[in-house]
Amino acid sequence: MREELTDEHVDADESTDDRVFTPFGVASAVLAALAVAAVVLAVVIWTGHREDSAERAYQTRVLEAAADWTGVLVNMNKDTVDASMQRLHENTIGELNADFDSAVEPYRQLVDRLQTRTTGQVDSVSIETLHHPAPGPDGGSAPAPPPDPQLSAFTSRTDSVLVVATSISENAGSKEPQTVRWTLRLDVSDVDGKLMISRLEPIR
Repeated sequence: MREELTDEHVDADESTDDRVFTPFGVASAVLAALAVAAVVLAVVIWTGHREDSAERAYQTRVLEAAADWTGVLVNMNKDTVDASMQRLHENTIGELNADFDSAVEPYRQLVDRLQTRTTGQVDSVSIETLHHPAPGPDGGSAPAPPPDPQLSAFTSRTDSVLVVATSISENAGSKEPQTVRWTLRLDVSDVDGKLMISRLEPIR
């Protein structure tokens, strides 16, 4: 009789152990899975935030490079034209660098012809994206041309920037100053961390 009671007691204890530990084991596994998922989600969010911050910082540098280059261009006058041209040339690359003289010749001729003293400022700069292409021939300016394929060999990235600027020119022999408005499309290329202008296109 004692042995039967003992066996029944053992069975009861084992049944009690199964009821006590199994729910806790399942709950622990669920909590562990949730903790892992939370960590993964936090890493994904942090990585995305970091990438977004890095992209915004880079785009800010691109806009500053375009604005600085344009600032030199719109402030050229008869006394600084040679130094300005040299500075502009030094910060170009690709086809624009190779054909720099012909690309900027219309601007130089304008300064030489008018003998102007010019004060200019950049009004706005914006990065042109594929999601918001410029209108076609029937609606204003044409879409941005494709980047120079030769640049891909030594540039890591090229962004297209739209620049709007204003310059006031005091022409020799003219009483009224002239206001000139500039709308340009510039390509800004990353060459080993240095941002350089690889395309200059006036927009009318």
